[in-house]
Amino acid sequence: MTAPPAFHLAVPVDDLAAARRFYGGVLGLAEGRSTDHWVDWDLWGHQFVTHLASDAGPATGTSTVDGRAVPVPHFGLLLETDAFHRLAQRLRDAGTAFVVEPTLRFAGEPAEQWTMFLLDPAGNALEFKAFADPDQVFAR
Repeated sequence: MTAPPAFHLAVPVDDLAAARRFYGGVLGLAEGRSTDHWVDWDLWGHQFVTHLASDAGPATGTSTVDGRAVPVPHFGLLLETDAFHRLAQRLRDAGTAFVVEPTLRFAGEPAEQWTMFLLDPAGNALEFKAFADPDQVFAR
């Protein structure tokens, strides 16, 4: 028996076809089970679900981080550095508009990391990160 995914996350979307184009096509996630109201996705081994919700709307808040307004709420994933850069290039190739372009933060410090923010077609905010040293994720 294999270990279950580390987390399960569900987000509202207003168009499942657009979600399929973005999550399956742009991000390249494998589609799992689905109905006419939801789709399961393999988000790097985690169960991620897009649920059709007619009242889905974009994130409305922001928080200032390193002088940049980042969307709140948001969700995301920690990737290995090479996977982060492959994903960033895939997103650029797809013409993705970034909220925060792929950026190196804390260069030379214990928490050195790459980060990027973007929105899915329903306005859900996503952040992807890659730490130079994964053991420093919670460094202070």
